[in-house]
Order: sequence, then structure tokens, then C-alpha cells
Amino acid sequence: MKIKALCEKSVNVDRNSNSWKAIKNMTSNTDQEDAFFICDLKEIIEKHKLWTDHLPRVEPYYAVKCNDDLTIVEVLASLGASFDCASQKEISKVLSVGVNPARIIFANPAKPINHLRYASDVGVATMTFDNESELHKVHTIYPEARMVLRIRADATDALCPLGKKFGCDPVHEAPHLLRVARSLNLNVVGVSFHVGSGCREPAAFRRAIRFSRDIFDYSDTLGFNFSLLDIGGGYPGVKGSSISYIAKVINGALDEFFSDLNVRFISEPGRYYVSSAYTLVCNIYSIRKITEANDQGNRYETHRMYYINDGVYGSFNCIFYDHRVIIPIPLKEHEEPKKVSCSIWGPTCDSLDQIVEDMSLPDMQIGDWMVFEDMGAYTLPAASSFNGFPVPKVYYVMTYSEWSVFKNIVSVQQENVAFVNEPLTEQEELYNLKIPSSELIAATKPVVQAAIDADPMVG
Repeated sequence: MKIKALCEKSVNVDRNSNSWKAIKNMTSNTDQEDAFFICDLKEIIEKHKLWTDHLPRVEPYYAVKCNDDLTIVEVLASLGASFDCASQKEISKVLSVGVNPARIIFANPAKPINHLRYASDVGVATMTFDNESELHKVHTIYPEARMVLRIRADATDALCPLGKKFGCDPVHEAPHLLRVARSLNLNVVGVSFHVGSGCREPAAFRRAIRFSRDIFDYSDTLGFNFSLLDIGGGYPGVKGSSISYIAKVINGALDEFFSDLNVRFISEPGRYYVSSAYTLVCNIYSIRKITEANDQGNRYETHRMYYINDGVYGSFNCIFYDHRVIIPIPLKEHEEPKKVSCSIWGPTCDSLDQIVEDMSLPDMQIGDWMVFEDMGAYTLPAASSFNGFPVPKVYYVMTYSEWSVFKNIVSVQQENVAFVNEPLTEQEELYNLKIPSSELIAATKPVVQAAIDADPMVG
């Protein structure tokens, strides 16, 4: 398998961003040697605001499997987002932060029986299905469930196609499953689909919404009263990406096919929220130089192997599970750097642990740092401590002003926060204490002014 970096790709790096400021602060500490993540929570807030601007009719149900960091769950819950859970553990984590079970969809069409029992016990009633055996199982264990039929609606170009495993044929299988559900007296309330994670064909959403309307119409003939359309995930989230065009396609299709019905629209964004919020920082702890002899017998370097303290058994599992192409950015800036042919390797004793097979990088030394942006999606949830190497710790970057709001919402401890400005004055801290957590989405504004707006007497 080739694991090449896009050597010629132009990478725009904002070294003045809050994340980079925090990275420079962290790596300037001589005691800092382990790999670590920086998570900029402001990115999550901004993504949520963009979602509500572009898709105001579609309620986001964050796909927890993408990144189940409890802090992310807490922030999104405070912003009013709901959650797409695929297992008992994910449901339990979301409920632990006070989310109402009605704000969860159990979006796994094939649920283990004990997970289904747990959903029944805690009142998570909305769930997907795509096969007949699931209907009989739910009929036995949780007959009160609100069932959502998942159809197959593959994009022609997606990072991770999901139709190979989930989704019934909308033309031939869907009507049969609805007839079985009716015979079992189950409550089917709508349709769901997923065009594929990392969708690169926006038109797939229109096709899927059109198929969904056909199924809505057929359900009427069986006496169902469908009220829910779940348009799944597939939205981009890396730096510089936008959902504006996909949103235009979705909004147009909802107008075209569902304007005459009273339907609730939800979706399952995952990487959209978290990809750009997380930056991984790794340290070079060993270097191996490969040499060859010339005709005169003199040896010269042909390639360099950089060993860093995270690998494919850790955060870089995304290479295999999420088809990621990894682009390292040297933390140290090099003026007119001498480029050397190199490869990048993880820390384990497995030769499979290769992050980049072949690329050119500046001349780097032991102790130098490499930065990897857009590492928030499908990285930490699947990371392991194979060979005894730890999963990188996450530090949350924010200003002291933002922390005064966040600290009452998230369970993260202050020592895990990488601040990017000076501490607040005592008076500013007093003002900030007046901001209710319900105004979290306004945390990107100057906090003192927000407090004055909320309570004119403060000014």
C-alpha cells in the first residue's frame, strides 16, 4: 500500500492561529516530549453557527462515532445540538451530560440485543433499521420504538462508502420492509439515508431526498404517518472547506420534494464539526539515514527515516480507516530549506507502522516537532496503546475570556487548557461570571461586552 504525502500540494498554514500559538507555547516547555493534540473549541462553535446559517431547517445530530471526546459532547449539547449514537456506550456518554433521550437517534441499523434493551431502559426510542430481522427483534424487545427506515443512497464519490453494509434498496426492499412493519404493528416514523462519509458528490443528496419522498408517499397507502427525514452525514470539515454548495443542493431538494409536507428534518454531521478543530503535534525522537556508495566508494545519503511518537496504531489509524493522506508541517520554519527525501514512521515495533512512505521535507533533527492539521475526525476513537505507547493527550485552546464561560460547561480541568492570552483581571472575571451558559454560542464575542449586554447594570 502506498502512503505518499502530496509533496507538491500547497498547504496554507496560519501560524498565527490560536492553535499554533498554543503549540508554540507547549513545545517551548523543555519537559514536553510526548505527542499531543490541540483542540480549538472555538472551531466547534463557529461550525455550529455556520450550520444553522446554511441549513436552518435541518437539526444537527452529531455523529458521536467520529470523535467521542466528552468535552465535544458537552459543548455541542450546550449549543443545542442532538446526537447520533451507534452503541450503548455512546448513548450512555451522551446521557451522562444531561441530554434528553429524545435528542438521540440510535442510528445503527443492526443493533446488538443488549444495546437495544439498554435503549429501551433509558428511553432512546428513535432508531434506524434496514432489514426484516431487525423488525422482529425490535417487535420482541422494544415494540414502542420509533423506527426509521434506512435506504441505500450511495454517492458516486465518497471517502468512505457505507452502502456496502447498510441501507435497503429503496425501490424493491423498502416497500416490503414497510409491509412487514405494518403487520407487526410497529411505529415507523420516517426515512433515513447516508450518502457516504466525506461525500464528494453533492447531487447524491438530491437523489436520496427524491427516493425518500417516494417512500413517504408509499407509506401513506399502508396507513403510516411519516414525520421524520434523516439526511445523514457526509459533510466536509477540513480547513478551507465549506458546506455552502451541499447546503444549496439540500435546501433545493427539500423545497422541491417536501414543501407540501409537515416533516422534521435532521442530519448526522460528524467530521464537519471536529476535523479542523484538532491539530496533532508529534516529536522526532530518532532518525535513520539511508546511504549508498558512489563509483568512488564514497557513501552519500539517499533517504531519511524520521521516527515520531505517534503512529498508525494510535492517531494515524485514520490512514487505514478513513483513507487519509497525511501532510506533515514542520513546526520550525526553514528559510530556503534544503529538502531531503524522507519517510515518516510511528513508534511501534511493527513495520506496518508507516505514516508517510515518500516525500521531501527540510533537514530536521531529533527533538524537532511535526504538526498535523485536520486530525479531529476518526482518529482518537480508534487509537490504541499498542506496544505500550500512549494515546496523545488533548489540550483545549481558548482565551481566558472563553474559559470563564466554558469552565462551567465542560468537565475538562484547567491544567488541560492551553491559554492564548493574558489572564483576566479580577473585574473582568467578575463580569464573566454573569454570563449564563445558554449564551455559549456568543462566546466568540468579547466576553466583557457580552456581560454588559446581558446586564446593563454591570456597565
